Parts: sequence; structure tokens; C-alpha cells
Amino acid sequence: MTDTATRADAAVTTPLQDERERLIRVFSDLVQPLGRSLPSSIEVVLHDLEKLPNSIVAVHGDVTGRRVGDPATDLLLQKVAAGDFEHAVGYSTRLPDGRCLRSTTMILRDSTGTPVAALCLNSDVSVWQALGRLASDMGGLALPDPDAAPAAAPEVAAAPEEVFPRDVDELASHLIHQAIVEQNVPVDLMRKEHKIAVVRTLKDRGMFMLRDAVEMIATSLGVTRFTIYNYLNELEDEQTPAPTEAAPKRKRASR
Repeated sequence: MTDTATRADAAVTTPLQDERERLIRVFSDLVQPLGRSLPSSIEVVLHDLEKLPNSIVAVHGDVTGRRVGDPATDLLLQKVAAGDFEHAVGYSTRLPDGRCLRSTTMILRDSTGTPVAALCLNSDVSVWQALGRLASDMGGLALPDPDAAPAAAPEVAAAPEEVFPRDVDELASHLIHQAIVEQNVPVDLMRKEHKIAVVRTLKDRGMFMLRDAVEMIATSLGVTRFTIYNYLNELEDEQTPAPTEAAPKRKRASR
């Protein structure tokens, strides 16, 4: 086959690939006008799931400070790794600086139902919470009764802390650190079962979608990368159902 023919074959795309690229273009073009029509406290982000982990292809707003080419969050990576492609609407999360967000992730699919992209809205609700507290304080100007018992503070459920990394190294460091911390055992005291548990957690959370993941995990656990491959093989064996043993055939009695 000639070089010209090879290049021609490489340039051929399938109808589904064309559809996928068209969907990405259409929604990328919608991010800016959609963002400008919303309050400035709302960030609009489009992820191309085929480009994970560096999946951001369009962004409007500065709630999390991310730009085109930055990676997915730890939660989105985990959803993809688990094959969880359901919409997530209005869930709460918290940034490391303490700001509260209300987020929505919508999964965009092609005509076959295959997930193509994730359109995410991240709303910084901290300012509205502050205004609400101020309005509440201004509305209760009556002097408090000194003999009244203090009101119990309402219980507030802790929102999960979603990581919005600026690069893959930051994302990888977070994933590895969290997996190790959850074992509650220092690395130098970990036994094999602890280290396999770390690898299992990282596998479930999509760590192995990242480039050089095996080398980074091996360095953090103080083992060789071949050991990590062995752990992965063991985890694969755990998930493989044992073959059912056929019942022995009963011999027919001779007549």
C-alpha cells in the first residue's frame, strides 16, 4: 500500500465519529453564550470524555480557576471509571478554600447512547449564604431575652470536597494521598493487603486513566512497578468468577 493510500485511509472517519465531533463543536460553541446569560457566580465547563484526563475543551467563568486543557475533577474521573453516566443535578461540594458550590453534571450522548461529553455547571453559593445570614441578622433586631436558653445550632451536613485540579500531577497526587490516608497506616508499616487496598481504591477512582499512573503509585508505596502490575492481576483474578465445575456423569448400570 502506498503512503498516499495510507494517509487517505487515516483521514476516513465513520459517521459516528463525525457525529461525535459535531456534538463537541456545537456544545463548545454554546458554553460562552450560556455562561454570559447566567450570573457571574456560575461557571460552565465542557469535558470531552475521549480526552480524559485533560478533558476540558471549553469553559466560561472563574469559579474554580480552570482553563481549556485542564483535567477532570476527581469525582468525574471516578464516575467514568465506574461507568456511571447518569446526570447529577444540584449536588453540593466544597472547595479547599471553604467555598460552597452547587454543581450539576449533564452527560451528553450520541445517537447510539454512547457518552460523549459532560456539561458541568458550578455555582458558588457562598455569597448567597453570606447574604442570607446578613438578612437574617438584620431581621432579628429585637434585643434577646437574657433568661432564654440558647438556641441549638442547626446540624449541617458536610459537603464532599471535590478537587478541581489545574494539572494532572495535582490530580494524581490527590488521588494517591487520599487512598493512602484511608488505610490509616503509614506507608512504611503497610503490609501487602494494605497496598493492594490502595491500588484497588485507585483503580475504582480512575487513577489508571492517567499517564504514568503505575510509576507514580509504585513510588508512593515504595514498591516496583512490576509489583503494581502483580497487584492489578490479583484484583483482576478476584473479579473473575470461578468456573463452575460440571457435575460428574452417573454411570449407567450394566444389564
